[in-house]
Amino acid sequence: MRGALLALMVICGGLALHAQAGSDEAAIRAVLEAQAAAWNHDDIPAFMHAYEDSPETTFIGATLRKGYAPIQERYTLSYTNHEQMGTLTYSGLEVRLLTSSCGKVEFAVATGNFHLERTAKGEAKKDDGIFSLVLRKGPHGWKIVLDHTS
Repeated sequence: MRGALLALMVICGGLALHAQAGSDEAAIRAVLEAQAAAWNHDDIPAFMHAYEDSPETTFIGATLRKGYAPIQERYTLSYTNHEQMGTLTYSGLEVRLLTSSCGKVEFAVATGNFHLERTAKGEAKKDDGIFSLVLRKGPHGWKIVLDHTS
């Protein structure tokens, strides 16, 4: 009887972890969907809600920017109007949840492609590229802590 109870606990625990993983992946995808929607409404401050508001948050592109404010400033200076921002879409999005040794998911990696459909270019010249994001699950949900976009 004791063995059956232990097996049932292991099975239920595994099902709970699987359900949590699906929930975490859906939450990360929702963060990125909201980010694209904010971009497409020319709302850089709302776009930035996907990033962790920390001096340690890092963006790697043509140059390295460290800190929430410098990253936001980069977007604001590089995309000054609707014509330069255009419409952002993501494709090929893959999410990999990173499980700690105790089985808890606190970090994830998201990779994919971006495309900007736009009529003008400002400081930012690329319309297409790839990205890899490291996200951390914290008190305010999933937030980007490292963005490498090229």
